[in-house]
Amino acid sequence: MHALTRFRLAAVPGPRWPLEAIAAQRGRLFLFVPVLLAIGIGIYFALPREPLALEWALITATVVALLAIAWRGPPDTAPVVVALALVGAGMMVAGARAHQVAAPVLEYRYFGPIEGRIVRIDRAQSDALRLTLDQVVLANLPGERTPERIRFTLHGPQGFLAPEPGLRVMTTGHLLPPPAPSEPGGFDFRRLAWFERLGAVGYARVPVLTVAPAVEGVAGLRIHRLRLRISAAVQTQMQGDRGAFAAAILTGDRSGIAQARMEELRRSNLAHLLAISGLHMGLLTGFVFGLLRFAMALVPPLALRLPTRKIAAAGALGAGGFYLLLSGGNVATERAFIMVAVMLVAVMLDRRAISLRSVAMAATLILALRPEALVQAGFQMSFAATIALVAVFRWLASERDWQRRIPRWAWPVISVVLCSVVAGVATAPVAAASFNRLAEYGLIANLLAVPLMGLAVMPAAVLAALLAPFGAQGLGLAVMGPAIDWILRVAARVSALEGAVMPVVQPAPWVMPAVALGALWLVLWQGRARWAGLPVIGLAALGWAESPRPLLLVAPEGALVGLLAPEGRMLSRARAGSFAADAWLQADGDSAGQAQAHARSGADPRASATHLRAGGLEVVHLTGRRGLEMLGEVCLQGRIVVTSENPEPAARPCRMITPRELRDSGAIAIDATGRTRSVADASGRRLWTRP
Repeated sequence: MHALTRFRLAAVPGPRWPLEAIAAQRGRLFLFVPVLLAIGIGIYFALPREPLALEWALITATVVALLAIAWRGPPDTAPVVVALALVGAGMMVAGARAHQVAAPVLEYRYFGPIEGRIVRIDRAQSDALRLTLDQVVLANLPGERTPERIRFTLHGPQGFLAPEPGLRVMTTGHLLPPPAPSEPGGFDFRRLAWFERLGAVGYARVPVLTVAPAVEGVAGLRIHRLRLRISAAVQTQMQGDRGAFAAAILTGDRSGIAQARMEELRRSNLAHLLAISGLHMGLLTGFVFGLLRFAMALVPPLALRLPTRKIAAAGALGAGGFYLLLSGGNVATERAFIMVAVMLVAVMLDRRAISLRSVAMAATLILALRPEALVQAGFQMSFAATIALVAVFRWLASERDWQRRIPRWAWPVISVVLCSVVAGVATAPVAAASFNRLAEYGLIANLLAVPLMGLAVMPAAVLAALLAPFGAQGLGLAVMGPAIDWILRVAARVSALEGAVMPVVQPAPWVMPAVALGALWLVLWQGRARWAGLPVIGLAALGWAESPRPLLLVAPEGALVGLLAPEGRMLSRARAGSFAADAWLQADGDSAGQAQAHARSGADPRASATHLRAGGLEVVHLTGRRGLEMLGEVCLQGRIVVTSENPEPAARPCRMITPRELRDSGAIAIDATGRTRSVADASGRRLWTRP
């Protein structure tokens, strides 16, 4: 067989070593399928404009031609040709999905009557209740231009109704299109909203009133009401923070969790315990699988005659499917269910349940169904942890000599510690890049809290579900309570430690893709060439350390200006533009608040003109009509003047940045070389950036 392979390679012109290296990977090439799809999806999202219909036709024809060449061409070149086809297919999948979810987006600021049906209830960062509506009706807006979904936060006097999915409500509120990034290259909420068909966001300060009651079963809302009823029942029997925590992990309803508790969980790196994802789905299905096998083993006739392992896998799969529906079916839970389903189906087919092939299959399915998940932190962290754990434990399984030296009773403890360390190291770069901070004591917190999730919380949740039809669910909840209290205490203590959170600067856009590709190459490739992934990771780490931040940032509409100084970014305002201020400071890796960053400027918070000097730039920010009156005296040669009001057009010696200019460009960044870049330049002309 080896001689035949070499004979075929000899017939191929050009250097043989790449084809020989690929031939040596036979049997593992499927592991690269999701990687190649992801590259294509990443290329699509990085394009400066949306491809035209003719360009999509050319891409499709190219993919078809490549597949035909792979089918009929030389076998030795087929992997390379298929790899190129998969990259093109990734672009096609992402483009098709982006067009499939297309829905109207509000084109202007709106104030007036709002009517619609509640489809989701959660909480905003301010801890206020937030509603998502579909079947939206807005005054004087035709149906073809009305957003399919809107989301608004409730302020002011409320309490005139108990929100529930399916309830048709009305109010008067402010809406605006999903906001653009606060700086060029920053997080683009518009893209996230596009794939959620969310066409407007805003707030309401008047009471929300009922228009029509919820109709049972309409549009699958029955399960949503069930989850809220379960959530309410849990919080009735378990008061306070423990009840809110239990409701969140059982049903996905986080509306009862106070923002103070959420911040403690984030600072201690325990917030992932609330997201119904791989950990919860794995613990639940694993416990159900073990429980069913144990129950059948107690009945010898069943244990001897039936394939108990497969039956238990089918039962665990059913439990996981119900958990998916109950939790609201968000992207993170869907991803976790697909991964668990692939592994349980592998058990039923007598295949290895936990392997890189199973992980690759799950990733391929998710990317094919929801390609937008690739650019979300949940997908990246979930698969980073899973791949690292499978790779490490596979290596440990092959190294049996040292395992014999460890007592069997110590393995559970070692496994928990090892899982926490490996998962923490694998997800740390993604967490740092996505949230601009690292929980320095997150490993300690996870070691203290995660075992209780597996040993007490999730088994007690299954017990409560089994006893609920008999009205005895309180027994399971009673077991959960002390374990949840312990987790919350750990979060509170760890988050309060000095230096619990380390701010991290935002990496350059190429850094995280390079880290991912280098790590995947290191894990997936066989042979000495795998070590080529280490220099790639090292280069990315160096690039992260050297990632520059813009010298000057100007927020949309000229509401805020930030100039980078040696002591940190100086902000022109102490309160205005708080969303942009928080985003800028986080991306800088700066732990200061907006008021502290404004104090660096030495300016009076009440002044209409703020002077900022650093990095060779002199910037003046004029706010309001009073600030505009000072334009003549501050607009000097060599200065940059930013106004929050539009001045009369005229030739002036300074460089002017006005709301008129920012309306089209979005936020502006100027680097140390003087190069100006806008959000419009960075975001390009995409489906989700069009007004």
